[in-house]
Amino acid sequence: MDIRPITPRYAVSPQISVEDITAIAAAGFTRIICNRPDAEVPPSHQAAAIGEAARAAGLEFEVLELTHQTMTPENVALQGTLAESASGPVLAYCASGTRCSVVWALGQCGVLGADDVLNKTAAAGYQLEALRPRLEEIAQARG
Repeated sequence: MDIRPITPRYAVSPQISVEDITAIAAAGFTRIICNRPDAEVPPSHQAAAIGEAARAAGLEFEVLELTHQTMTPENVALQGTLAESASGPVLAYCASGTRCSVVWALGQCGVLGADDVLNKTAAAGYQLEALRPRLEEIAQARG
């Protein structure tokens, strides 16, 4: 398991397994967001299996499958709502953590600005510089 904090309340990770849930709960996370479509993984790693284990451990579990086609403004806003409404720290996961970082960046650039967003994602190991024009466009529209 490779948890990478972006902020004190939002971290991302590559695919997790049922066996990781105890450590995730022990790390203080209160909600897990699955951003990985079930079609990408075997049944043992699909949302139903992970969600059942998460809820059994007392964690909230949400599913928001993201692909390039579904990275819409509505889903960006929904990811933000899911993260912000949690009672504590949130762990979002996908195949590598990149989608979870991108959706966070798109949702936060209007608040933090492109430089701060890109610095935070880079510190977590995600180089999203190619998104800079889009992040700046969103930030300007919200500014």
